[in-house]
Amino acid sequence: MSGAEHDFGAFVAARATSLLRVAYLACGDETEAEDLLQTALERTYKNWDRVRHDSPEPYVRRVIINAAISRARRRAILSIIPMHSPPETSARAGDPDLVHVLMDALRALPPRQRAVIVLRYWEDLSETQTAEVLGCALGTVKSQASKALAKLRSALGRETVEGVIKNAHA
Repeated sequence: MSGAEHDFGAFVAARATSLLRVAYLACGDETEAEDLLQTALERTYKNWDRVRHDSPEPYVRRVIINAAISRARRRAILSIIPMHSPPETSARAGDPDLVHVLMDALRALPPRQRAVIVLRYWEDLSETQTAEVLGCALGTVKSQASKALAKLRSALGRETVEGVIKNAHA
């Protein structure tokens, strides 16, 4: 095993759980999160010689977020295309557990807003770091966070959202 392969393996061993959490929060589905992480790690490995000298974790986060946004856009386009028979929709679980309620609210956000919330409040990145990961302006991060929090407050109630944000890392 070469030094680069060893370094990549050590990086994955150390950060895979955290990166899987980012992927899950970005897409809201456990299986899709695993696929997103796998895709991100494949792309990172291909560029490892360039990425490893910088901090590789922001690079992987950006790949995860971009892939999640691309998949959401693809799904949105496919939902517009008429089908011969309507797809079966699963019944919503009546589980009052806050995690399920919060995940439903996160899934309802547009992909870019969901990405900002995940990176800012779950990954505890600064606004500047979030802008770097998403490849957008600082003002975009601020406006998307504001809009997303307003939607979450509307869906969940102000006290619930503030409590979740305060306890995100507890």
